[in-house]
Amino acid sequence: MESQRGLLFVALLVVSFLLFQQWQVDQAPVQTPQQTSVSSDMPANEVASDEFIPSASDAQQTITQAPTSGKVITISSDVLELKVDTEGGDIISAKLLQYDTEQGSGVAMPILTTDGYNYVAQSGLIGAQGADKPGARAIYTSAQTNYTLSGDQLIVDLTFNNNDIVYVKTFTLTKGKYDVEVSYKVTNNSAANASVEMYGQLKQSTTVESGSSMMMPTYRGAAYSTAEERYEKYDFDDIEDANLNQNTKGGWVGMLQHYFVSAWVPNQSTNNKIYTTYLASTGEAVIGFRQPAISIAPGSEQTTSATFYVGPKDQEKLEKIAEGLDLTVDYGFLWMISQPLFWLLIIIQDFVVNWGIAIICITIVVKTLMYPLTKTQYTSMAKMRKIQPKMAALKERYGDDRQKMSQAMMELYKKEKVNPAGGCFPLLLQMPIFLALYWVFIESVELRHAEFGLWITDLSSKDPYFILPILMGASMLLMQKLQPAMSQDPMQQKMMQWMPVFFTFFFLWFPSGLVLYWFVSNVITIIQMLIIFRGIDKAEEKAKLAKANKK
Repeated sequence: MESQRGLLFVALLVVSFLLFQQWQVDQAPVQTPQQTSVSSDMPANEVASDEFIPSASDAQQTITQAPTSGKVITISSDVLELKVDTEGGDIISAKLLQYDTEQGSGVAMPILTTDGYNYVAQSGLIGAQGADKPGARAIYTSAQTNYTLSGDQLIVDLTFNNNDIVYVKTFTLTKGKYDVEVSYKVTNNSAANASVEMYGQLKQSTTVESGSSMMMPTYRGAAYSTAEERYEKYDFDDIEDANLNQNTKGGWVGMLQHYFVSAWVPNQSTNNKIYTTYLASTGEAVIGFRQPAISIAPGSEQTTSATFYVGPKDQEKLEKIAEGLDLTVDYGFLWMISQPLFWLLIIIQDFVVNWGIAIICITIVVKTLMYPLTKTQYTSMAKMRKIQPKMAALKERYGDDRQKMSQAMMELYKKEKVNPAGGCFPLLLQMPIFLALYWVFIESVELRHAEFGLWITDLSSKDPYFILPILMGASMLLMQKLQPAMSQDPMQQKMMQWMPVFFTFFFLWFPSGLVLYWFVSNVITIIQMLIIFRGIDKAEEKAKLAKANKK
């Protein structure tokens, strides 16, 4: 196979792969949006909610609840702003104070919200003496309506007194951290044993836009982890089709979106139940966990807790919270390549500070390591170029007799010691590197809103002036000019001529960090081509001189 054919094949394979992923996103059924917003001006006691509460049995149920007297309190740290509804103690809003919605907007990134669509984190106690009953969530009291972190830790207690049992729901926020400890202290003042079971769940409207584009097919939906499966996606369609019901030691449940994740992490030493349900009346998907029931003896108290994380997909932080939680940074089937590349990128960035320069440096490292493959590729190309006149003569001799032409070409390859696939195989080996870096650049929150310089202010988004894609296309055109046409087929020649235009068009929407990598890679390849071809020419001249001297 000729080198140009190989390059065209790789190019089409890459684009086809990306288009196929977007096709899968586009084929997902679109549901009619429903109005589920809650006005911040509306008194909390005027809002009716369609709440999902796990029952004490293995089945789950939907409960329509009458308006109550709950209110909303605000809990803030240096990185999080949470709004908690005292009806159930649910987190109905979470903003990331260190991340802007748009670069330079100064507006904190909202993750959980009830504004426009519902996305909330719920938790509670069910069971015989649980604070939450079917049709009646616990109404907690709070000493204040606003809590702000002033030291290293902020502890907020909500209290619910139900006759002889007192429930204290505690939120613990730590400076600089996005994980929140949610605990329940149950004091049993009755004369009988009390049994409660903690649950936590994430509920999200399935009508929210995914944020995907043709060249950035990002995932929005649920995921979970068990002792057997460290990371498993369970999208909204899956939840609507069938309820998940698994028992596992440890585990976690989460909702993913581009760059950010929210997750409940139950007690990792207990056997927990992971479940999902779909609320058809509101068009909402639910994924949650249930911990084993605990028993509180008369006159004693017991505590049960879980961790709630809402924040960026920071691999280093996530892997410390729970096993497999860092896999929410989803590099796909090439994760074994993407992860080392990501850590190398992090190490380089620590030295050079600028993410754009780090990308240039990692490109140099990758191209240097792959130089033997590049040399093999262009050496094979040079040999193929050398026998082109002989191949043209064979074509003229055998005309349209493809069988004889094929046999003659194979004999020629054998005689000249040329491998027709020699130029294609190195390209195929390089494609996984490109795809792995593609996922690193679109999945790594570290690159979100990262500046490079000049007009490139966000390496995670497209070039606003399309300068880098045009430079990339020009570099491809120059590479094409440096290597003479290897094919005699006019159709193939035209396709090769149009390839830089084809690639430039698709790269217009690629993250500028990825285009920067591709452009720098092309420039390095051009330099390597010149070195390799010059070396081959010198070797041929030296061989000719040696042969002439022998005569």
